[in-house]
Amino acid sequence: MPLLSVIVPVYNEAKTIRQIVEKIHAVNIDKEIIVIDNCSTDGTQKILGELRYDNLKIIYHSSNRGKGASFLTGLDNSAGEYIVVQDADLEYDPNDYLRLFEEIKGGQHDMVSGARFFEGHQGLFMHVAGNKFLTFVLNFVYGSKLNDCATCYKLARREIYKSFGLEKTGFDIDFEIICKALRKKLRIKELQVYYHPRSYKEGKKIRVNDAFWAILTMFKYRFWR
Repeated sequence: MPLLSVIVPVYNEAKTIRQIVEKIHAVNIDKEIIVIDNCSTDGTQKILGELRYDNLKIIYHSSNRGKGASFLTGLDNSAGEYIVVQDADLEYDPNDYLRLFEEIKGGQHDMVSGARFFEGHQGLFMHVAGNKFLTFVLNFVYGSKLNDCATCYKLARREIYKSFGLEKTGFDIDFEIICKALRKKLRIKELQVYYHPRSYKEGKKIRVNDAFWAILTMFKYRFWR
């Protein structure tokens, strides 16, 4: 059983998919890499077919089912003791896995989250403001003091992820995960991580409609579930 399962949801990332898999593979930690392609149409699937790593598992969805659905497929096919999600767009640096593990291995934390907003954060104003607003709403609703609720880096044991009973299939799965972690009163530690954001033209960002569903998710799992 590998120590870490890295789940990589992918949709139309032909420009970066080879490089991100290489970066993940280069990190000195016992791991498996699970790439879930969400029916890409830009040549991503061809590149994935050319990759040759013993610890790489590639799963193809027959339709674009969303980031959350890709994560759930990866979780169902994972074997690692710990789980982390890796976006395929090079915004996050896989070398931060080692720092996240340093925080969690002592057993004092149930989840270690890679936060982007402690200091020196660079990025689009509206993207930063939107993420900070969503984090403010979440902290208000749950009485928490998080810095970045929308980060993709949330390292935790696979058994914890399995216990959540996750159901969201879109971007809002990131919010479902943190809401359920807070509901279960997990010990969450935030750690600043590297972040190099893409522009709206270069990559997919949370939009107004995504923010609406994120807030609805926060209230749903706080008061109704």
